[in-house]
Amino acid sequence: MNLFNTNTRPLVLIYLLGILLVGCQTGPKNSEKEIAISTEIQLPDRPNILWLVTEDMGSYIPSFGDSTIVTPNLSRLAAEGVVYPNLYSTSGVCAPSRAALIMGMYPSSIGANHMRTTSYTEVTGLPSYGAVPPPQARMVSELLRMNGYYCSNNNKEDYQFEAPKTGWDESSAYAHWRNRNENQPFFSVFNFTDTHESGLFEPYGLRKAETRHYHEGDRTYKWGSGRLTEEETPVHLSKDTNFDIPPYLPDTPKVRRDMWKLYNNIAEMDKQVGAVLKQLEDDGLLDNTIIFFYGDHGGPLPREKRLIYDSGLNTPLIIRFPNKQLAGTKDTQLLSFVDFAPTLLSLIGTEPSPYMQGQAFLGPYKAEKEREYIHAAADRFDGFTDAIRAVRDDRFKYIRNYRPEQGYYLPVEYREGIPTMQELLRMRDEGTLDSVQALWFRDHKDPEELYDCTTDPYELHNLAQNPDYSGKMEELRTEMDRWLKEIGDVPNLPEKELISQLWKGAETQPITAEPVITSANNKITIDCATQGASIGYKIQGKNNAATEVWTAYQKPFEIPEGSKVIAQAYRIGYVPSETVESSTE
Repeated sequence: MNLFNTNTRPLVLIYLLGILLVGCQTGPKNSEKEIAISTEIQLPDRPNILWLVTEDMGSYIPSFGDSTIVTPNLSRLAAEGVVYPNLYSTSGVCAPSRAALIMGMYPSSIGANHMRTTSYTEVTGLPSYGAVPPPQARMVSELLRMNGYYCSNNNKEDYQFEAPKTGWDESSAYAHWRNRNENQPFFSVFNFTDTHESGLFEPYGLRKAETRHYHEGDRTYKWGSGRLTEEETPVHLSKDTNFDIPPYLPDTPKVRRDMWKLYNNIAEMDKQVGAVLKQLEDDGLLDNTIIFFYGDHGGPLPREKRLIYDSGLNTPLIIRFPNKQLAGTKDTQLLSFVDFAPTLLSLIGTEPSPYMQGQAFLGPYKAEKEREYIHAAADRFDGFTDAIRAVRDDRFKYIRNYRPEQGYYLPVEYREGIPTMQELLRMRDEGTLDSVQALWFRDHKDPEELYDCTTDPYELHNLAQNPDYSGKMEELRTEMDRWLKEIGDVPNLPEKELISQLWKGAETQPITAEPVITSANNKITIDCATQGASIGYKIQGKNNAATEVWTAYQKPFEIPEGSKVIAQAYRIGYVPSETVESSTE
């Protein structure tokens, strides 16, 4: 049975012009010579798209220059695809970054940048809230569904808002492309969490839930809660491996053990990725699918995660095109997470929505000009608030600190579960950190920072006061001001005032109006008074059996006589409406 639409559109031009500029990354790098690729690739008219998303992922794999471990599945993917070394998240932490991915908008433009919007309310004294994008905005998965795609997510969401029922056909630990209709193209996301910073906590062990990746699609497979013991956890590399410790971390036995855990987790994730790819291959879909592998931001270690140095932002991206087109090549253009949603739409032949703040880098709607800058922001992390913005070109990073009187290090309790963090704090208190390691613990910040990421890949030597770089400072200051104005970002705006703006001055979270269902001659029309609300519906037949999946309402439709319509409306960031029902006359 052929489950894929094999019709192809005319040749889609994808020009990949790569000039390598070594960026601010944390692992050892191989020298690369300049490459330039200009070629044509053929894509299916409605290609399948698969996202393989791992957590807290720096450039710790061979295809990005770090040969500490062997990753046969990711290395194969890279050998058969295109490597993108200059992808940057919009934040150094997951929830804001995932909001950018799913919306194609900067988190700080929609109220999604505080980590998290729904937690630590007992500390902040603020209500739980959700990001509120403009009324025309939709999750990109909903837009793909409206274009006939089957969309599944397995299973982390974490978008800084509750996903509408119209967002996915299925979002669960069992979600899989195999659940779609015959000949229906799919967009499927699989998330891998063993590489998360919590994977460095003690006692060490892999998550039992992640064993499901070896049984994807099997709804009878069950797993226990918690983690495997260290004795039960596979060992993929020697604990005595000679690890390259980044200079901002001390070289101690505890840090080396965390490095071992980090790489062991990545090796396990590679096996899980291989299990999913094998299913794709077994289904005969490998060469009918565009495959993305990437991390949700940079690395998990202290002075990586949550920071907007490149150690927290830069993450690997590999894309494999059908039939190994452009295999083994590299594209060094700057890419941002806000570019993913418009690129998905472009790849399926749909023009990206005007509200999206990123640009397509593939497909017929690829932007005419490559990105010159990437932008990032840091605000509250759990119970501690900061306000930092960054802009980076292909060599220099400019950082503006809106709270210079406040130190860099924030005592985030969750991070202090990492033994390396505990080691840093112990050595700080003992006065045994070296000058580089102590930088993070200064009691104040420089108002502005500038780094040459080619000569200073760890961003340790601030050039902001060096007159030789005054021109670059002025360029990046101007670009930051332009960006902040364009997206409506007001750094250091009190979160209470942000919530008031999102809720348009209301004291409580706005509620989406109930949908109104009207029926005439068995044709159903559904309306909602809340501007920008997504409306989802199900049809319940005479036997009271309702469809399992919520359909995104787009236009009036017919139903069998005697059937019932069940509907709910939801504007992202508001409270969803009550579910309403209506039966035909």
